[in-house]
Amino acid sequence: MARNNSGAVHCDDRDRARGEQDWLLSQPRTLIEWNSKYMKTVTLEQPGRFTTGESTQPGTPGPDEVLARVLTIGICGTDLHAFEGTQPFFTYPRVLGHELAVEVMEIGDGVSGLRPGDLCAVNPYMTCGVCAACTRGRTNCCAKMRVIGVHSDGGMCDRILLPAKQLYKCEKLPPAQIPLVETLGVGIHAVGRAAPQAGDRAIVLGAGPIGLSVIEFLRVAGVDIGVVEKMPERLEFAARHHGLQRYYPSHEEARQEEPSMLVFDCTGDRGSMEGAIQLLQQGGTLVFVGLINDKISLFDPDLHRREATILASRNSTPAEHRRVLDYMESGRIDVTAWPTECASPNAMGERFPAWLHREAGIVKAVIEWA
Repeated sequence: MARNNSGAVHCDDRDRARGEQDWLLSQPRTLIEWNSKYMKTVTLEQPGRFTTGESTQPGTPGPDEVLARVLTIGICGTDLHAFEGTQPFFTYPRVLGHELAVEVMEIGDGVSGLRPGDLCAVNPYMTCGVCAACTRGRTNCCAKMRVIGVHSDGGMCDRILLPAKQLYKCEKLPPAQIPLVETLGVGIHAVGRAAPQAGDRAIVLGAGPIGLSVIEFLRVAGVDIGVVEKMPERLEFAARHHGLQRYYPSHEEARQEEPSMLVFDCTGDRGSMEGAIQLLQQGGTLVFVGLINDKISLFDPDLHRREATILASRNSTPAEHRRVLDYMESGRIDVTAWPTECASPNAMGERFPAWLHREAGIVKAVIEWA
Protein backbone atom coordinates (compact mmCIF):
# COMPACT_ATOMS: atom_id res chain seq x y z
CA MET A 1 0.00 0.00 0.00
CA ALA A 2 1.45 3.37 -1.03
CA ARG A 3 0.44 6.99 -0.53
CA ASN A 4 1.09 9.66 -3.15
CA ASN A 5 1.74 13.34 -2.53
CA SER A 6 -1.94 14.21 -2.77
CA GLY A 7 -2.71 12.07 0.26
CA ALA A 8 -4.54 9.44 -1.78
CA VAL A 9 -3.84 5.82 -0.94
CA HIS A 10 -3.48 3.14 -3.59
CA CYS A 11 -3.77 -0.54 -2.74
CA ASP A 12 -2.95 -3.55 -4.91
CA ASP A 13 -2.38 -6.74 -2.95
CA ARG A 14 -2.29 -9.21 -5.80
CA ASP A 15 1.33 -10.15 -5.02
CA ARG A 16 0.42 -10.80 -1.40
CA ALA A 17 -2.53 -12.95 -2.51
CA ARG A 18 -0.26 -15.02 -4.76
CA GLY A 19 2.07 -15.55 -1.79
CA GLU A 20 -0.83 -16.77 0.31
CA GLN A 21 -1.85 -19.18 -2.44
CA ASP A 22 1.73 -20.53 -2.64
CA TRP A 23 1.72 -21.02 1.14
CA LEU A 24 -1.58 -22.90 0.96
CA LEU A 25 -0.28 -25.25 -1.73
CA SER A 26 2.63 -26.13 0.55
CA GLN A 27 0.29 -27.30 3.34
CA PRO A 28 -1.04 -30.82 4.04
CA ARG A 29 -3.80 -32.04 1.73
CA THR A 30 -6.44 -31.96 4.51
CA LEU A 31 -5.93 -28.20 4.91
CA ILE A 32 -6.09 -27.69 1.15
CA GLU A 33 -9.34 -29.68 0.94
CA TRP A 34 -10.85 -27.68 3.82
CA ASN A 35 -9.91 -24.39 2.14
CA SER A 36 -11.37 -25.56 -1.17
CA LYS A 37 -14.74 -26.10 0.52
CA TYR A 38 -15.00 -23.05 2.77
CA MET A 39 -14.22 -19.36 2.43
CA LYS A 40 -13.90 -16.35 4.67
CA THR A 41 -17.10 -14.30 4.89
CA VAL A 42 -17.87 -11.13 6.86
CA THR A 43 -21.52 -10.63 7.82
CA LEU A 44 -23.26 -7.57 9.20
CA GLU A 45 -25.37 -9.41 11.77
CA GLN A 46 -27.15 -6.31 13.04
CA PRO A 47 -26.48 -2.57 13.10
CA GLY A 48 -23.00 -1.97 14.44
CA ARG A 49 -21.86 -5.60 14.56
CA PHE A 50 -19.78 -7.54 12.01
CA THR A 51 -18.87 -11.19 12.42
CA THR A 52 -16.14 -13.02 10.52
CA GLY A 53 -16.71 -16.69 9.75
CA GLU A 54 -16.65 -19.34 7.07
CA SER A 55 -19.26 -20.13 4.46
CA THR A 56 -19.41 -22.73 1.73
CA GLN A 57 -17.59 -21.84 -1.46
CA PRO A 58 -19.85 -21.31 -4.49
CA GLY A 59 -19.90 -24.19 -6.94
CA THR A 60 -18.92 -24.42 -10.58
CA PRO A 61 -20.45 -21.64 -12.69
CA GLY A 62 -23.50 -22.60 -14.71
CA PRO A 63 -24.38 -21.39 -18.20
CA ASP A 64 -23.76 -17.65 -18.61
CA GLU A 65 -22.20 -17.44 -15.14
CA VAL A 66 -18.76 -16.53 -13.84
CA LEU A 67 -16.99 -17.60 -10.67
CA ALA A 68 -14.87 -14.67 -9.48
CA ARG A 69 -12.38 -13.93 -6.72
CA VAL A 70 -13.10 -10.74 -4.78
CA LEU A 71 -10.13 -8.34 -4.78
CA THR A 72 -11.34 -5.01 -3.39
CA ILE A 73 -14.61 -3.61 -2.08
CA GLY A 74 -15.60 0.04 -2.11
CA ILE A 75 -17.49 1.28 0.95
CA CYS A 76 -20.28 3.72 0.19
CA GLY A 77 -23.06 5.48 2.05
CA THR A 78 -25.36 2.48 1.67
CA ASP A 79 -22.91 0.28 3.58
CA LEU A 80 -22.35 2.91 6.25
CA HIS A 81 -26.07 3.52 6.72
CA ALA A 82 -26.66 -0.25 6.95
CA PHE A 83 -24.01 -0.33 9.70
CA GLU A 84 -25.77 2.58 11.38
CA GLY A 85 -29.20 0.97 11.01
CA THR A 86 -30.76 3.71 8.88
CA GLN A 87 -30.62 2.23 5.35
CA PRO A 88 -34.03 1.91 3.63
CA PHE A 89 -35.06 -1.44 2.09
CA PHE A 90 -32.51 -3.36 4.16
CA THR A 91 -32.69 -6.47 6.35
CA TYR A 92 -30.22 -8.27 8.63
CA PRO A 93 -28.09 -10.35 8.65
CA ARG A 94 -26.46 -9.35 5.37
CA VAL A 95 -23.13 -9.84 3.63
CA LEU A 96 -22.32 -6.35 2.37
CA GLY A 97 -20.30 -5.43 -0.70
CA HIS A 98 -21.71 -4.06 -3.96
CA GLU A 99 -18.84 -1.90 -5.24
CA LEU A 100 -16.50 -4.66 -6.33
CA ALA A 101 -13.29 -5.41 -8.18
CA VAL A 102 -13.08 -9.10 -9.02
CA GLU A 103 -10.82 -11.50 -10.89
CA VAL A 104 -12.44 -14.11 -13.14
CA MET A 105 -11.60 -17.67 -12.01
CA GLU A 106 -13.94 -19.86 -14.07
CA ILE A 107 -16.51 -19.22 -16.77
CA GLY A 108 -19.63 -21.22 -17.56
CA ASP A 109 -20.94 -22.36 -20.91
CA GLY A 110 -22.00 -19.58 -23.24
CA VAL A 111 -19.78 -16.91 -21.69
CA SER A 112 -17.82 -14.88 -24.23
CA GLY A 113 -15.49 -11.91 -23.86
CA LEU A 114 -14.21 -13.02 -20.45
CA ARG A 115 -11.55 -15.50 -19.43
CA PRO A 116 -9.79 -16.54 -16.22
CA GLY A 117 -7.45 -13.83 -14.96
CA ASP A 118 -9.51 -10.90 -16.25
CA LEU A 119 -10.04 -8.04 -13.79
CA CYS A 120 -13.60 -6.75 -13.82
CA ALA A 121 -15.94 -4.19 -12.36
CA VAL A 122 -19.34 -5.46 -11.29
CA ASN A 123 -22.79 -4.09 -12.00
CA PRO A 124 -24.56 -4.93 -8.71
CA TYR A 125 -28.07 -4.16 -9.99
CA MET A 126 -29.98 -7.39 -10.69
CA THR A 127 -33.04 -6.47 -12.74
CA CYS A 128 -36.10 -8.34 -13.99
CA GLY A 129 -36.05 -7.17 -17.63
CA VAL A 130 -39.84 -7.25 -17.97
CA CYS A 131 -41.28 -4.46 -15.79
CA ALA A 132 -42.39 -1.09 -17.18
CA ALA A 133 -39.07 0.53 -16.34
CA CYS A 134 -36.89 -2.27 -17.75
CA THR A 135 -38.80 -2.47 -21.03
CA ARG A 136 -38.17 1.26 -21.51
CA GLY A 137 -34.46 0.93 -20.87
CA ARG A 138 -34.64 2.39 -17.36
CA THR A 139 -33.24 -0.67 -15.63
CA ASN A 140 -31.80 1.56 -12.90
CA CYS A 141 -35.28 1.81 -11.36
CA CYS A 142 -36.49 -1.73 -12.03
CA ALA A 143 -39.64 -2.51 -10.04
CA LYS A 144 -38.07 -5.77 -8.79
CA MET A 145 -34.52 -4.48 -8.33
CA ARG A 146 -32.21 -6.67 -6.26
CA VAL A 147 -28.88 -5.05 -5.42
CA ILE A 148 -26.20 -7.50 -4.36
CA GLY A 149 -24.86 -6.53 -0.96
CA VAL A 150 -28.11 -4.72 -0.16
CA HIS A 151 -31.13 -6.91 -0.95
CA SER A 152 -29.10 -10.12 -1.28
CA ASP A 153 -25.67 -11.13 -0.02
CA GLY A 154 -22.76 -9.36 -1.65
CA GLY A 155 -19.02 -9.48 -2.06
CA MET A 156 -17.53 -9.52 1.45
CA CYS A 157 -16.38 -13.08 0.83
CA ASP A 158 -13.52 -14.78 -1.00
CA ARG A 159 -15.51 -16.01 -4.02
CA ILE A 160 -18.74 -14.97 -5.68
CA LEU A 161 -20.86 -16.42 -8.46
CA LEU A 162 -22.27 -13.79 -10.84
CA PRO A 163 -24.09 -13.59 -14.17
CA ALA A 164 -21.45 -12.83 -16.79
CA LYS A 165 -23.49 -9.89 -18.12
CA GLN A 166 -22.94 -8.11 -14.79
CA LEU A 167 -19.16 -7.93 -15.32
CA TYR A 168 -17.19 -5.28 -17.22
CA LYS A 169 -13.64 -6.18 -18.15
CA CYS A 170 -11.08 -3.57 -17.06
CA GLU A 171 -7.94 -3.21 -19.15
CA LYS A 172 -6.03 -0.48 -17.30
CA LEU A 173 -7.50 0.24 -13.86
CA PRO A 174 -5.88 -1.03 -10.65
CA PRO A 175 -8.10 -2.99 -8.22
CA ALA A 176 -8.34 -0.02 -5.83
CA GLN A 177 -10.06 2.11 -8.49
CA ILE A 178 -12.32 -0.50 -10.11
CA PRO A 179 -15.06 -0.28 -7.41
CA LEU A 180 -15.44 3.42 -8.29
CA VAL A 181 -17.01 2.47 -11.63
CA GLU A 182 -20.25 1.91 -9.71
CA THR A 183 -19.79 5.08 -7.62
CA LEU A 184 -19.19 7.23 -10.68
CA GLY A 185 -22.15 5.59 -12.38
CA VAL A 186 -24.42 7.28 -9.87
CA GLY A 187 -22.88 10.63 -10.84
CA ILE A 188 -23.13 10.17 -14.59
CA HIS A 189 -26.77 9.14 -14.27
CA ALA A 190 -27.68 12.11 -12.07
CA VAL A 191 -26.03 14.56 -14.47
CA GLY A 192 -27.75 12.88 -17.39
CA ARG A 193 -31.13 13.35 -15.70
CA ALA A 194 -30.56 17.11 -15.61
CA ALA A 195 -29.33 17.28 -19.24
CA PRO A 196 -26.97 20.25 -18.66
CA GLN A 197 -25.70 22.49 -21.41
CA ALA A 198 -22.19 23.90 -21.57
CA GLY A 199 -22.03 27.11 -19.53
CA ASP A 200 -25.00 26.28 -17.29
CA ARG A 201 -24.64 27.40 -13.68
CA ALA A 202 -24.88 24.47 -11.24
CA ILE A 203 -24.27 23.84 -7.58
CA VAL A 204 -23.62 20.50 -5.88
CA LEU A 205 -24.62 20.03 -2.25
CA GLY A 206 -22.30 17.57 -0.51
CA ALA A 207 -18.74 16.72 -1.55
CA GLY A 208 -18.61 13.07 -0.56
CA PRO A 209 -18.09 10.32 -3.16
CA ILE A 210 -21.44 10.91 -4.87
CA GLY A 211 -21.06 14.69 -4.87
CA LEU A 212 -17.58 14.39 -6.35
CA SER A 213 -18.94 11.98 -8.96
CA VAL A 214 -21.57 14.53 -9.98
CA ILE A 215 -18.90 17.26 -10.13
CA GLU A 216 -16.73 15.06 -12.39
CA PHE A 217 -19.45 14.74 -15.04
CA LEU A 218 -20.62 18.34 -14.76
CA ARG A 219 -17.00 19.25 -15.53
CA VAL A 220 -17.05 16.98 -18.59
CA ALA A 221 -20.24 18.78 -19.71
CA GLY A 222 -18.57 22.19 -19.44
CA VAL A 223 -20.78 23.47 -16.63
CA ASP A 224 -19.97 26.34 -14.23
CA ILE A 225 -19.81 24.43 -10.92
CA GLY A 226 -20.22 25.46 -7.30
CA VAL A 227 -20.21 23.26 -4.21
CA VAL A 228 -21.55 23.37 -0.65
CA GLU A 229 -19.88 21.15 1.97
CA LYS A 230 -19.83 21.70 5.73
CA MET A 231 -16.75 19.53 6.34
CA PRO A 232 -13.68 21.74 5.77
CA GLU A 233 -11.36 18.99 4.45
CA ARG A 234 -13.88 17.83 1.87
CA LEU A 235 -14.72 21.37 0.81
CA GLU A 236 -11.06 22.25 0.39
CA PHE A 237 -10.38 19.10 -1.66
CA ALA A 238 -13.36 19.60 -3.98
CA ALA A 239 -12.48 23.24 -4.61
CA ARG A 240 -8.75 22.65 -5.10
CA HIS A 241 -8.96 19.46 -7.13
CA HIS A 242 -11.54 20.84 -9.55
CA GLY A 243 -10.40 24.46 -9.54
CA LEU A 244 -13.79 25.70 -8.36
CA GLN A 245 -14.33 29.41 -7.79
CA ARG A 246 -17.61 28.96 -5.94
CA TYR A 247 -17.37 26.91 -2.75
CA TYR A 248 -19.28 27.42 0.46
CA PRO A 249 -19.42 25.84 3.95
CA SER A 250 -23.20 26.33 4.23
CA HIS A 251 -26.43 26.95 2.35
CA GLU A 252 -26.63 30.36 3.96
CA GLU A 253 -23.34 31.51 2.43
CA ALA A 254 -24.24 30.05 -0.96
CA ARG A 255 -27.53 31.98 -0.93
CA GLN A 256 -25.63 35.28 -0.85
CA GLU A 257 -24.80 34.79 -4.53
CA GLU A 258 -26.79 34.25 -7.71
CA PRO A 259 -28.96 31.07 -7.71
CA SER A 260 -28.12 28.18 -10.04
CA MET A 261 -30.16 26.68 -12.86
CA LEU A 262 -29.14 23.19 -11.71
CA VAL A 263 -28.98 22.05 -8.07
CA PHE A 264 -27.84 18.53 -7.14
CA ASP A 265 -28.43 17.48 -3.53
CA CYS A 266 -26.07 14.60 -2.76
CA THR A 267 -26.28 14.77 1.03
CA GLY A 268 -29.14 12.51 2.04
CA ASP A 269 -29.70 15.10 4.78
CA ARG A 270 -33.25 16.30 5.43
CA GLY A 271 -32.31 19.92 6.19
CA SER A 272 -30.19 20.22 3.08
CA MET A 273 -32.81 18.59 0.87
CA GLU A 274 -35.60 20.82 2.15
CA GLY A 275 -33.46 23.96 1.76
CA ALA A 276 -32.00 23.11 -1.64
CA ILE A 277 -34.74 24.87 -3.56
CA GLN A 278 -33.62 28.20 -2.10
CA LEU A 279 -30.46 27.86 -4.21
CA LEU A 280 -32.45 27.26 -7.41
CA GLN A 281 -32.91 29.83 -10.17
CA GLN A 282 -36.30 30.58 -11.76
CA GLY A 283 -37.15 27.78 -14.20
CA GLY A 284 -34.36 25.60 -12.82
CA THR A 285 -34.00 21.88 -12.07
CA LEU A 286 -33.40 20.33 -8.66
CA VAL A 287 -32.07 16.75 -8.61
CA PHE A 288 -32.21 14.68 -5.44
CA VAL A 289 -29.31 12.25 -5.70
CA GLY A 290 -28.86 11.42 -2.01
CA LEU A 291 -31.44 9.20 -0.32
CA ILE A 292 -32.94 9.57 3.14
CA ASN A 293 -35.20 7.16 5.03
CA ASP A 294 -37.59 9.93 6.02
CA LYS A 295 -40.18 12.36 4.72
CA ILE A 296 -39.15 15.74 3.35
CA SER A 297 -41.39 18.74 2.80
CA LEU A 298 -41.15 21.73 0.48
CA PHE A 299 -43.11 24.99 0.62
CA ASP A 300 -45.34 24.82 -2.46
CA PRO A 301 -45.10 28.52 -3.44
CA ASP A 302 -41.32 28.09 -3.66
CA LEU A 303 -41.88 25.44 -6.32
CA HIS A 304 -44.57 27.27 -8.26
CA ARG A 305 -42.89 30.65 -8.21
CA ARG A 306 -39.84 29.09 -9.85
CA GLU A 307 -41.83 26.67 -12.02
CA ALA A 308 -39.19 24.26 -10.74
CA THR A 309 -38.48 20.83 -12.14
CA ILE A 310 -37.74 18.32 -9.39
CA LEU A 311 -36.10 15.01 -10.26
CA ALA A 312 -34.97 11.97 -8.33
CA SER A 313 -31.92 10.05 -9.50
CA ARG A 314 -31.38 6.39 -8.70
CA ASN A 315 -28.47 4.07 -9.52
CA SER A 316 -27.29 3.85 -13.14
CA THR A 317 -27.64 1.70 -16.26
CA PRO A 318 -25.24 -0.77 -17.90
CA ALA A 319 -24.64 1.69 -20.75
CA GLU A 320 -23.66 4.35 -18.20
CA HIS A 321 -21.29 1.95 -16.44
CA ARG A 322 -19.54 1.31 -19.74
CA ARG A 323 -19.26 5.03 -20.41
CA VAL A 324 -17.76 5.55 -16.95
CA LEU A 325 -15.22 2.81 -17.59
CA ASP A 326 -14.28 4.41 -20.92
CA TYR A 327 -13.85 7.80 -19.21
CA MET A 328 -11.66 6.29 -16.49
CA GLU A 329 -9.46 4.20 -18.77
CA SER A 330 -9.00 7.09 -21.21
CA GLY A 331 -7.97 9.41 -18.36
CA ARG A 332 -10.82 11.89 -18.87
CA ILE A 333 -11.99 11.01 -15.37
CA ASP A 334 -9.14 10.60 -12.86
CA VAL A 335 -9.89 9.55 -9.28
CA THR A 336 -6.31 8.84 -8.22
CA ALA A 337 -6.25 12.02 -6.11
CA TRP A 338 -9.42 11.23 -4.14
CA PRO A 339 -8.49 10.94 -0.44
CA THR A 340 -8.83 7.19 0.05
CA GLU A 341 -8.22 4.86 2.95
CA CYS A 342 -7.49 1.18 2.35
CA ALA A 343 -8.19 -1.25 5.17
CA SER A 344 -8.20 -4.99 5.79
CA PRO A 345 -11.41 -6.93 6.50
CA ASN A 346 -10.28 -7.35 10.11
CA ALA A 347 -10.27 -3.57 10.58
CA MET A 348 -13.86 -2.95 9.46
CA GLY A 349 -15.44 -3.10 12.90
CA GLU A 350 -13.07 -0.38 14.07
CA ARG A 351 -13.04 1.77 10.94
CA PHE A 352 -16.74 1.78 9.99
CA PRO A 353 -17.74 4.17 12.82
CA ALA A 354 -14.95 6.55 11.78
CA TRP A 355 -15.98 6.41 8.12
CA LEU A 356 -19.62 6.89 9.10
CA HIS A 357 -18.70 10.13 10.84
CA ARG A 358 -16.46 11.22 7.93
CA GLU A 359 -13.23 11.12 9.91
CA ALA A 360 -10.30 13.22 8.68
CA GLY A 361 -11.89 14.07 5.37
CA ILE A 362 -11.64 10.56 3.93
CA VAL A 363 -13.74 10.55 0.77
CA LYS A 364 -13.58 6.86 -0.13
CA ALA A 365 -12.81 3.74 1.88
CA VAL A 366 -11.70 0.56 0.12
CA ILE A 367 -11.39 -2.90 1.67
CA GLU A 368 -8.38 -4.89 0.44
CA TRP A 369 -10.01 -8.29 0.44
CA ALA A 370 -7.52 -10.44 -1.49
